[in-house]
Order: sequence, then C-alpha cells, then structure tokens
Amino acid sequence: MHRTWLTIDCDDIRHVPINQGHPTRSNSKTEGRKEQLSQQFRSGMLGFDKWMDAHQSPITLFIIADMFESKVFSEWIDSIITKFGNRITVGCHGLTHRSWSAWPEDISGFSTALTQASEIIQQNVGDNWRPWFRAPGGYIAPWMAKVIAETGFTVDTSINPSWLVKKKSGKGNNWNKVRQSIEESGVIEREWLNKWSLPVNGPALSMFPLSVLSKLAWRKIPQILSVKEALESPENPSFNITTVYWHILDHSRKNGNWRPPISKHILSLDN
Repeated sequence: MHRTWLTIDCDDIRHVPINQGHPTRSNSKTEGRKEQLSQQFRSGMLGFDKWMDAHQSPITLFIIADMFESKVFSEWIDSIITKFGNRITVGCHGLTHRSWSAWPEDISGFSTALTQASEIIQQNVGDNWRPWFRAPGGYIAPWMAKVIAETGFTVDTSINPSWLVKKKSGKGNNWNKVRQSIEESGVIEREWLNKWSLPVNGPALSMFPLSVLSKLAWRKIPQILSVKEALESPENPSFNITTVYWHILDHSRKNGNWRPPISKHILSLDN
C-alpha cells in the first residue's frame, strides 16, 4: 500500500534561518517577539482554515514549541483541534528554529531542547500529539539520531535527500550517513519527496524553476492517507509513504487563497 502523508510546518517569519538559529545566516536583531505573530502568519492561519473546510483529508502539523508563547497561536490550535478533530495530528519541529547540524555537536543541548519541546507541545495539543520529529530547516546530522530516539520519538521526517542541500547533513556528512544513523537508532525515517534529486517541498513550491518541478511531482503523488491511517501509519515501517510538506505561511499567498498543488480529486476522497 502506498499513500501520501500531508505535513505542514508552523514556522513564522521570525523563525527562518536569516532571522534565527543559524551560525552564519542569522541576524539576531530581527528575531522578533515570541508572543507576536506576523501578519503573514495570521493570514496563513485563516487561509489554512478555509482550505481545510474544502476537503476531508488529514494533516500533520509540525510545531515549534515557542509558538505557544503566543496566545493567538495557542487559541488557534485549540480551535482547529476542536473543529477538525482527528484530522489534525501534531509533531515536534523543535523548541526554537535552531539549525542544529550547522552548529558544533551538542548532544546535551539538543536532548534538553527536544524534551522541553515535547512537554510544551503535548500540554497544548493533548491526544493529538504524536512523537514525530522534523528538524528545523531540515538540518539533521548523524549524531542527532540517537538523541531523537532517546527522547521518545518514533518517527523522523527531516531528510530532504537532494544533493542541493547536502550541507544540511553537517560538515563531512551526507544523507546516507544520516539514514544509517537513524536506522541504527530504531527510528522510522520518512524522507521528503524529491524529483530528479531536486527539492519539491517547502520553499521549492514558490521558487522558480523549482516551483515548476514541484507541481509536476505533486501531480503524481499517490492517494492521501485516510484519517484513520494518518493516526499511526507514519510509524509503521511496512507502510509505503510519500511525504510532502509546506508552510502555514504559504496559505497567506494569493490574498489567503493559496492552495498546495494537490489534485482536487485526491482531496475530495471520503476519509
């Protein structure tokens, strides 16, 4: 059985590497206040709600724990869980948006961050929580795998297996080394969809010419997981899954009318 897993990252503008978490790319002066959401993110929340009303498929949100310092965000998460129920599952996207593999190895710091993030997210989403992890920015190195496992995560979905972003695996590493370390740790890896070894998720959806390639790739994705399947299938190694992702911020595009390039007939399936 082959299905598609729809996932969304809940980063605000203050989280992107130019603003936060990267040793050379970030400008700390523009991190922004944690309790305030950008206007783009607020627009994205509305656009997401509108899109969810138009279909019955499930979504996994990967949330950065510090987003819950915003009352508006916390209330929004409560509202969509109440409204959409089991169609929403929630995984961890970190305590902050620190690009861990771009920094020197820090097992203790990473472990503390994952533990704190898990506690915060679970407190806010309850039964919709899943022990699934996505490294901020897709920055994941081999040394991180053991920590991910030891802090209770069963699934990792951080690998973007493109040569174009190989440096995100850390200095002197590659995606094969990351895969091996995750496999040895006992964690299930759900890599992101690529086409011709090029990115087709996240920022690639709006970056020409990758945006053209992305649309071609997404047109051929298999049937989306049912609501029941999405609750547990990502951590079932016998389940063949294609993983795609975008950002809540994307839903602010086109005056709040942006939609992921998914065939309507797939989204209209009765889950």
